[in-house]
Amino acid sequence: MKVLAGTVVLLVAGAAHAQDAKDFPSRPIRIMGGGVGSTADYLSRYIGQKLNEKWAQPVVVDSRAGAGGTLAADVVAKAAPDGYNMVMGHAGPMVSAVALYKDLPYDPVKDFAPVTRMTTGVVVLVTHPSIPVTNTKELIAYIKQKGNVSFASAGNGSISHLAGELFNRVADVKTLHVPYKSAGLALTALLSSETQISFLSPVTAHTQLKAGRVKALAVSSKTRFVGTPDIPSAVEAGVPGMDAQLWFGLFTTAKSPRAVVMKLNQEISEILRKPDVKQHLLTLGAEAAPTTPEELGDFVKSELQRWIPIIKASGIKAG
Repeated sequence: MKVLAGTVVLLVAGAAHAQDAKDFPSRPIRIMGGGVGSTADYLSRYIGQKLNEKWAQPVVVDSRAGAGGTLAADVVAKAAPDGYNMVMGHAGPMVSAVALYKDLPYDPVKDFAPVTRMTTGVVVLVTHPSIPVTNTKELIAYIKQKGNVSFASAGNGSISHLAGELFNRVADVKTLHVPYKSAGLALTALLSSETQISFLSPVTAHTQLKAGRVKALAVSSKTRFVGTPDIPSAVEAGVPGMDAQLWFGLFTTAKSPRAVVMKLNQEISEILRKPDVKQHLLTLGAEAAPTTPEELGDFVKSELQRWIPIIKASGIKAG
């Protein structure tokens, strides 16, 4: 009888979760993005609009900047486990933060339910037009001669920060890291000559690149990136070790109903696979790359294994 009772409980719970998924969403969804002007913020708003059109439910984007994206991630880590709160995760809050923040208030593996990866891409080494260089080798020579060059990042531990540290190492130069609360603010700093170079997502820098307000010298990959075919790869630019993948993925709170997570995965992946969506993102410099929840979870674990030793060996600090 005890076995039968347990079976009944499981069946009732399963039916309840299925019902949850059928009715989901029945109220507004919130996506914790990044600072205004960042790629995380743009992608959050873009997918939010698409989901709103699909579900006829409001999708609210909370553009919360600061602490390398950990403030936004912590909100979702502590939210009710119902799938109504998601965060646009990336290397900052999901990987680097583990090594950078001694008292990180969440565990990127245990406290989140992966939904799907959104995009993959690269960061672009960009300079202010006033810097008299036309390629990366000239920039390296300029830095060694000048000796007083700083780079802006989207915050401590962000992929733009890590790419900058990799550049320092492989180019054998010393540039001063200046962290900002978001990629948008880092771009603003570059445009106003507060800093001389930066490592930014093509999505963040898209408008300024097209307008010629910043110069692109290389992307952080071994081969040219399909979304930025005119920009040399790190290998072509002479800094082959500057290999850092830019990625974004959606995560909800751990222990959210599996059926709800799978519905989110299926609906968002369907949007990302549409030809017009893929082309739009690629035009901006990002490649749509939907995955299963398990694939995203495994990817985060592999990124942790790759970057944590590098961060610790480089002595990168949170502040």
